Amino acid sequence: MMVQIAVCTHVHIQPRLSPTPSPISLSFSCRTPKFETKRNKTWKTQAVKLGAITASASASISGSGSLNSTACEQLVPGNDAKKKRVFFLDVNPLCYVGSTPSLRSFGHWVSLFFSQVSHSDPVIAVLDGEGGSEHRRQLLPSYKAHRMKFLRQLSASQRFSRGHVGKSHGVIMDVFRKCNVPVIKLEGYEADDVVATLAGQVLQRGYRVVIASPDKDFKQLISEDVQIVMPLAELDRWSFYTLKHYIAQYDCNPCCDLSLSKYEMQFGCIVGDDVDGVPGIQHLAPGFGRKTALKLLKKHGSLENLLNAAAVRTVGRQYAQDALTKYADYLRRNYKVLALRRDVDVQLKEEWLVKRETHNDSTTLYNFFKLLEGTKKLTHQSHGSYFSNG
Repeated sequence: MMVQIAVCTHVHIQPRLSPTPSPISLSFSCRTPKFETKRNKTWKTQAVKLGAITASASASISGSGSLNSTACEQLVPGNDAKKKRVFFLDVNPLCYVGSTPSLRSFGHWVSLFFSQVSHSDPVIAVLDGEGGSEHRRQLLPSYKAHRMKFLRQLSASQRFSRGHVGKSHGVIMDVFRKCNVPVIKLEGYEADDVVATLAGQVLQRGYRVVIASPDKDFKQLISEDVQIVMPLAELDRWSFYTLKHYIAQYDCNPCCDLSLSKYEMQFGCIVGDDVDGVPGIQHLAPGFGRKTALKLLKKHGSLENLLNAAAVRTVGRQYAQDALTKYADYLRRNYKVLALRRDVDVQLKEEWLVKRETHNDSTTLYNFFKLLEGTKKLTHQSHGSYFSNG
């Protein structure tokens, strides 16, 4: 296994400048930079409906509201406002506007992230490894197959690596190095699994975790000590998604039934996930749609509970009963594909948890955008370069 880890070796302090200095006029896209556009539209709608919290310097984990039962307190760590935060930055989605790679998009969201969200809190950037998730493709060959097809269709001169940052990998790494952010990239693993593994190690050390990503799969990790902060293009800011939002969205309490913290993922096991190329069972069992899946999951609490119950008694109408017993292995395979792994061979380093030196942020990003402006004409003239500066 190849492990790439970039860490800063020194700090060069320069005068602080604004993230987008006046000498250069920059026009940022207002579309959310996400390869999976369908998934991201759902995220944006959910965030607006739930009143996502504005990211600010004083942002902290939301209280649990009505979660006051003794059982809940035992299952979920208390929300200690004194706990320090550690941020995980899911880099790859920020490098896209729709399906088009964009360095400007990366720079825009990273600039807002540093200035509005993380400030001097520790940040660990994570990139998808080369080859993506091999174990998922072994389980399900169609997993993200449409993305692999998209890459194969690019000409040899246009193709960027399956790590999705391709030819601009060095530029991105340089920005993080100068901003004192370690970068983790493991061959054969998606960033999601690396983040899930490292987040568990951070929690064990008594910190709170904030995952910066538009990927809804991270809701599997949500708790009082784990938040998500996602980029909302229509508001041009990062916004928090907390345990409170989760409960409001799903009308369930993950601390009283831990399996429900994976509710949306388990729902996807039954109805499928078009974004990731995971088929549901509708084509195998006509009539077994979203309403049926929702009703049965809420009643039984988890997919595994539902399948176990269906194996010994009738849990619904005959078509649902037949589907759950006949395709139980099919659904369990979907679960293995969609569930985040937390056993990746990566170890947290203590130096990643120290307060981040921020003095270089503005100067680094200023120079980054200046570089984009300077190479813009060359980029437009070069038909062989696929990675856009716009």
